[in-house]
Amino acid sequence: MNRLPLTGIRVIDASAVLMGPYASQWLADFGAEVIKVEPPEGDSTRQTGPTTERGMSPVFLGVNRNKKSIVIDLKKPAGQEAMQALIAGSDVFMHNIRPQKLESLGLASQTLRARYPRLVLANLLGFHQHGPYGGKPAYDDIIQGMSGNAALVESQSGTARYFPTVAADKTSGLVAAMAILAALTQRQTTGEGSLVEVPMFETMVSFNLVEHFYGSHFEPAQSPSGYPRVLAPWRRPYKTRDGHVCMMPYTDAHWQRFFTSLGETALATDARFVTMAARTRHIDALYEITGQLVAKQDSAYWLALCEKIDVPAARMNQLADLPHDPHLEAIGFFETLEDPSMGTLRFPGVPVQFDGQRPPTRTPPRLGADTEAVLRQAGIDEDQLQRWKAEGAVGLKPT
Repeated sequence: MNRLPLTGIRVIDASAVLMGPYASQWLADFGAEVIKVEPPEGDSTRQTGPTTERGMSPVFLGVNRNKKSIVIDLKKPAGQEAMQALIAGSDVFMHNIRPQKLESLGLASQTLRARYPRLVLANLLGFHQHGPYGGKPAYDDIIQGMSGNAALVESQSGTARYFPTVAADKTSGLVAAMAILAALTQRQTTGEGSLVEVPMFETMVSFNLVEHFYGSHFEPAQSPSGYPRVLAPWRRPYKTRDGHVCMMPYTDAHWQRFFTSLGETALATDARFVTMAARTRHIDALYEITGQLVAKQDSAYWLALCEKIDVPAARMNQLADLPHDPHLEAIGFFETLEDPSMGTLRFPGVPVQFDGQRPPTRTPPRLGADTEAVLRQAGIDEDQLQRWKAEGAVGLKPT
């Protein structure tokens, strides 16, 4: 395809697990050369889930497409030398190393900013480092609990649970990718890099409070926090006689057409439901009544009716249905790659298109597959490379 927007940008990614790798995968999808720096044992997600080849687990495959992998042992002085050589010729250095460890690795922010003035340095943190939580370890479950996700589920269902997806990691990863792109754009104007800090906790608090800050925007508060519509216990796929449908009358006209088409004229004119403000106050009753009505017919009936009266509706997919969804099939969203060792692999494609074309997908890298090539490209001569290998500071492909 045509040149991708980030072609020519080099990113050194020393992050691990999900937040950072998800962020750098977007940069790679958009054309950046992303070099994943891994310790000798590799990113822990290489071992997460069933696989046909050790070190190439499904979770790793999910967030590391379109990248290169090199092995550097940052605990060794020679490994730190190798890292500096990589950073020197790069546009972005991103990591999720806890702040208290950075100085001993030669990667303190102030050092790198002084040494490489055009570098975009992205620190991916659990918490802003100047607050009382600064430097504490953070994983998705911890941040989901602290930022309100589990409490939101509890308020709706009665049971405190995390969202059944790594919502904090992925949301923070998206924000990190966006922030890095903003810093690169600024550099085009100023000629200088910048320090970007993306803390998971603050990012998820901001994410959750978009709608759930609600009445707390005002002083004094006009209502408790929490957006009633999305917290209503009946806000769920509606159960039909033979399955479920996802149906969402939303506007005043939607609800009037919906109730009128069912012969429920009293509901169509019920003062509780005729305006957005009234529906918001009585959302629990509205959704419960709707659920009782929907249960009387099968899914096909409701999908046909909603199509006829122009109310948004769709069937509820299981995860296993997605590769066979007719829309995704028609646009060729899922891609298959042939790997010499693992055989046929299937990936969700890049959802973004540039000039009508979707960026290609390349198989995630084996551990250390690109170590020699990348270090040579960084100007490391053969003697130095062999010395680093002998010291165990850098690694090659696993045997």
